[in-house]
Amino acid sequence: MNPDDIVEIAIRAGIEIMKIYNAAGNIEVEIKGDESPLTKADLAAHEIIVSGLKHIDNTPIVSEEGREGDPLSSTMCWLVDPLDGTKEFIKRNGMFTVNIALMRRKKSRWQPVFGVVHAPASGETWFGGENTPSRKRINDTEVPMKTSPSEGKTKLVASGSHRGKKDESFATEVGEHELIRMGSSLKACIVAEGEADLYPRFGPTSCWDIAAAHAVVAGSGGIVIGPDGGTLDYDLVDDVLNPYFLVAADDRWTKTWVNHQ
Repeated sequence: MNPDDIVEIAIRAGIEIMKIYNAAGNIEVEIKGDESPLTKADLAAHEIIVSGLKHIDNTPIVSEEGREGDPLSSTMCWLVDPLDGTKEFIKRNGMFTVNIALMRRKKSRWQPVFGVVHAPASGETWFGGENTPSRKRINDTEVPMKTSPSEGKTKLVASGSHRGKKDESFATEVGEHELIRMGSSLKACIVAEGEADLYPRFGPTSCWDIAAAHAVVAGSGGIVIGPDGGTLDYDLVDDVLNPYFLVAADDRWTKTWVNHQ
C-alpha cells in the first residue's frame, strides 16, 4: 500500500463534497433508518472512495454507506466514512472530514493499521499509522506530527454540536482546562498534531467515525482507549457501535478516565 494513493483518493472525494457544499440553495437531506442524515455528498464521496480502493486491490470495504466484499473473508479491510460530520456539512460550518482506515482483524475484533483524515473545507489532510509516522499535508507541504502534552492548562476538545453531563463531569475531574470546540474527527486530529491534550467521547459513535483518526493519533505517539483503559478495538460486522473512548496525547489521564466510567 502506498499512503499517497489513499491520501489522493480522500482528496478526490473531498473535491466532490465541496462541489455540493458550495452549490447554491439548501442542501438536500434524507433521514436514514438510524435517524442519521444522508446527503448527495455522502453518496458521491462513497462512490469515489470505493472505486479508488477497488482499483488498488480486492481488499473488502466497509463503508457507512455500503459494503464491498466480506470483511470476515480477509485479515485486512478498508473502513470508510465518506463524510464524517454530515450535520456539520449541512450547517455549512466546514467541520467535516473524509475518513479512510486500513484495518487488521484479530478473531472478531479489528485494529487500525493506517488512516487518512481529510478536511475538504480547509484542504488539510492528516495521515499515518502503525508503520507510517503521522504527517499533516496542506496543499503541497507536509509536516511531521507529534503529540505534545500541555505543561500548564489542559487543552480539552469537545463537540461543537453536542455535550452531556458526563462530558462536563469528566472535564471537572481533569481540572483547570481550556475548552476547544470542534466537529467530526477533527477533534482527534488536533490531539495528534499537538494542539490539544484530550478528546473524551461519551456519546454514540460508529467504528468508521474514529478508526482513521485513531491510526493517525497512534502514528503521532498518542493513545485511543476504551472504558477499561485498554486500546480501543472495533467490530466491523455485528455491532459497529463503539463504547465510550478517550483520545489523549499520553497516558497521564488514563486513571481519571477509567474511574469516570
